[in-house]
Amino acid sequence: MRIVLIGETAFGEKVLDRLAKRGEEIVGVYTSPDIPGKTNPVKQLALQSGIPTFQLKGMRTPEVYEEYVKLRPDLNLMAYVTTILPESILNYPRLGTIQWHPSLLPKHKGGSAISWAIVNGDTKTGITIFWPDKGIDTGPILLQKEAEVSPDDTAGSLYFDKLFPLGVEAIVESVELIKNGAAPRIAQDESQSTSEPLFTEKDAIIDWHQPVGKIYNLIRGANPRPGATTNSGSRRFKAFDSALLAGVAHGLHGEIIDITKQGFVVAAPEGAILIKRVQMEASPKMEAADFVDQAGLKVGDRLGDHGDDSS
Repeated sequence: MRIVLIGETAFGEKVLDRLAKRGEEIVGVYTSPDIPGKTNPVKQLALQSGIPTFQLKGMRTPEVYEEYVKLRPDLNLMAYVTTILPESILNYPRLGTIQWHPSLLPKHKGGSAISWAIVNGDTKTGITIFWPDKGIDTGPILLQKEAEVSPDDTAGSLYFDKLFPLGVEAIVESVELIKNGAAPRIAQDESQSTSEPLFTEKDAIIDWHQPVGKIYNLIRGANPRPGATTNSGSRRFKAFDSALLAGVAHGLHGEIIDITKQGFVVAAPEGAILIKRVQMEASPKMEAADFVDQAGLKVGDRLGDHGDDSS
């Protein structure tokens, strides 16, 4: 079975490595162009393995298609892909195309599924291997695996500790099912469908009026990117590592009620949050205790924009 792998980042590299070590026939690798100063791990491994490698911003030109069909693929495998394949390539292989997605489709379609699962307070998520069609994260399901969203998971820990390894194993299992002619095509239950936009800085602004659990979910879902934004007066900064202190707040929403060696504690409805790691604009991330000293924060200061609200 001749496989074309289309992938990026460490996830694409790990999938390529696992399939190559299993003796799968990888006849071509498509990955993103180089970024100055950064190593492309997929490209690096493919070239080391002697696999024809193509670095493209997109795959929609006639020239790309002409080069692609020369590989005579039986299967396309999309392992962390940020581009949409044209139908001419999507449907070309005799066995079709499979793709991984870090949610239990049809929930959380879109490019920020992990962040939105945490922000929305989900306690369960997972990965899906599916047969993509021309839509966004649409097409029949081949395989799904569930994962718990722990109360203190961040988008980073959920991806790297759980969904990344789960996804690699699921792709390997899916390739084996396809080889054996046993891969299902299960229609997505559109009654359960949700679709969110990319999770960006504008979605990650902390509103200290919100219940403390929602604020905590927002900070976790924005960690490590893009970071949850708040401000102390005119100084804007992003909060990253944090801890939920339910039911201990005795202060106004957004008020700093304690400063410790770990960071600073901010009151919110129904509790408080310990902020442990922050980042100021155009600066590296730093320990919150260091930020307290640098910014001159003190107990009684209030974060966020309050206007005339003194409640």
